[in-house]
Amino acid sequence: MKEEQAVLDFFTQPENLPLGLSVAEKIDAIRVQLNNRFWLDLLQRTNESIAHKSLPWHSDATEDRNADDCVVGIHFTPETDHQLYLRPMMEQQYLGNTWQIYFGLMWSKSPTPEQLAISAVQELKQLLQNHGFKDNDSFLAWQWTKLYPRRSDFLLRMTNQPEELLGEAKEKLEIFLTEVYAKLERANDALKTQPGSLDNTLTQMRQELID
Repeated sequence: MKEEQAVLDFFTQPENLPLGLSVAEKIDAIRVQLNNRFWLDLLQRTNESIAHKSLPWHSDATEDRNADDCVVGIHFTPETDHQLYLRPMMEQQYLGNTWQIYFGLMWSKSPTPEQLAISAVQELKQLLQNHGFKDNDSFLAWQWTKLYPRRSDFLLRMTNQPEELLGEAKEKLEIFLTEVYAKLERANDALKTQPGSLDNTLTQMRQELID
C-alpha cells in the first residue's frame, strides 16, 4: 500500500505528471489489445469445436459499435433463412466502473407471446432456468460470469495462463453446443413453423402465387 502511494505521489508531481499520463494511455491500449486477443482466441476455439462436432452454426466476433478495433464478444448464428431464432452468445458489458462478461441465448428479434409459448421454447427455457439462467425481453436465458476482462487479474491470467482462462470461458458456452443443443435445435425448428409468424406467412404467400 505504501509503495502504491509512493508511485501516486511521484506521478502527481507537476514535472512527472506528463510521463504518468503517457504511461496510463499506453496501459489502456494494452488492456484493449489483451481484451481483443481473449475474444479472438475464444472465437477460434469455438470454431474448432463447431467444426469438430459438424454443427450447423456459424460463429463470429461482436465488435463495439462505439469504438474502432474493439471486440466485445462472440455470437453464433444457425444456418437458416428464417428471421426468428435463438442464438448463443457471450459478451462483455460496462457496468459503470468495470466490464463484466455474461452469456446466454439471445433472440434474433422480439418474439410474439404465441412464439414464447411454444412448448419446445418453454421446455428449453425451463431447463436453462434449472441451471441458474434468467430471462428478459431480449434473452430466453442469460447469466453473469465472474470474468472481468479489463481487470488486472483477468489480464494477468490472459498473459500467464491463457489456456486455462479460455477453457473456462469456452466451457460455459459448451452448454449450448452439448447438453442443451438438441432442445435448442428443436426450439428453433418449432419457431420456423409457428402459425402466424412472418416466415410462415411469406411461405404461404409464395405458395398462393404459384397456385
